[in-house]
Amino acid sequence: MRFLRQSLVGLFLTALTLALLAYAGNTMVQAFRDRAEQQARKPPARERTFSVAVVQAVAGVETPVLDAFGEVQSRRSLELRASAAGRVISLAPEFVDGGEVKTGQVLARIDPADAQSAVDRTMADVADAQAEVRDADRNMALAQDELVAAETQAELQERALRRQRDLQARGVGTAAAVENAELSRNSATQSVLSRRQALAQAEARIDQAKTRLTRANIALSEAERNLEDTIVTAPFDGTLSAVSLVEGRLVSPNEKLADLIDPAQLEVSFRVSTAQFSRLLDPSGRLIKADVAAKIDVSGIDLVAEGWITRSSAGAGAVQTGRLVFAQLKDAVGFKPGDFVTVAVTEPQIENVVRLPASSLGPNGDVLVLNGENRLEALPVSLVRRQRDDVLVRGQGLLGRQVVQARSPLLGAGIAVTPLTEGETDVPAAPAEPELVELSDERRAKLVAFIEGNNRMPKDMKDRVLTRLAEPKVPAQMVQRIESRMGG
Repeated sequence: MRFLRQSLVGLFLTALTLALLAYAGNTMVQAFRDRAEQQARKPPARERTFSVAVVQAVAGVETPVLDAFGEVQSRRSLELRASAAGRVISLAPEFVDGGEVKTGQVLARIDPADAQSAVDRTMADVADAQAEVRDADRNMALAQDELVAAETQAELQERALRRQRDLQARGVGTAAAVENAELSRNSATQSVLSRRQALAQAEARIDQAKTRLTRANIALSEAERNLEDTIVTAPFDGTLSAVSLVEGRLVSPNEKLADLIDPAQLEVSFRVSTAQFSRLLDPSGRLIKADVAAKIDVSGIDLVAEGWITRSSAGAGAVQTGRLVFAQLKDAVGFKPGDFVTVAVTEPQIENVVRLPASSLGPNGDVLVLNGENRLEALPVSLVRRQRDDVLVRGQGLLGRQVVQARSPLLGAGIAVTPLTEGETDVPAAPAEPELVELSDERRAKLVAFIEGNNRMPKDMKDRVLTRLAEPKVPAQMVQRIESRMGG
């Protein structure tokens, strides 16, 4: 009996061992089969292609636009300063910051009392000088008459002397009479000389009187100018700025009262590089009158004023680079001196260039083009001009080729691509809906049991599959995949 029990136990252990070996063998066979199925289902490797947007390279005539930043300023501005000292007795209503004035309008008056007194004094001096001139003229006339009388007397004395000498020669006259006649003639001659000296003095007095009158007139003109300087007027139409004057204030000579700006004579100054400046010169080296558009973006509304280039600065400027260019503006409505604006300068036209997106140009100065097999090639080009988001280029063999619009690190020479021209999109088509099948309860139970007993499947994936199997309709492709692994 003991032998039989031991034999049965040994037989049971042997059968259990064989069963475990069979289960292990079946598990290994199933694992190898699953691996073989996975390798068999692996899709064949194929070359990866990229969808790229392309543009046709077409040569044409382009008009480049040079962008810069500038400042609006007035071509005619003036500092109003006081020419006379005194108290301000009146101001025009428009003499305020922002006031608009007209040419010749009286803006301010300074107390003219001192200036008027100076004018009155100089007028009196002029009257004295005029009287002196008249007195000198009368004295000169008298001196001329006295000279004529003295010359007549001298002529009579000369005839008397000749007569006495003639009588003495005939023996009738005496030597004493001749001597007396000579003395009388000499006295008359001396009188003529005295009258001539008096006439010269009279002429000198006239010159001095005229000089004094001229000086008096000059003083009068200066006094009248000083009197006029007590009135501040507008030399041209404009707008006042930086007003620092009130009625009753004492001002000193040359004190600044305000700034007068002509809003109709506006210009914009902007700085460009030396290379950009060279493109604004004609063959003779003169600055061209290129069209200019100045723009201010104010709350989404663009204020635009057109104009043309007029001149450039004589020097580069201290601690500055490039060139300072000035452009005159016309119809600059809404613009004020000091505004910061964007300036667009229309350059001369460039022929035989291709306009491409700036993103198509590589760092090495080349672009990617498509060959006949839809593969990329690197084509070197020469950059002619940058235009905001575009570039103007030239290149050998570029015309007519399809150029990649936007480069990326994934693109390079030899890469196969799918070109997308303008109007096409790179959005993939929506995938087709998977085929769904209805499962019987027995078939569904087998599938669920196999999934639950698969310990190699991750838990999250197992939960997703079980959730799909619990639905009324299950994707046919998933059912086929599970059944293939079940072996039936």
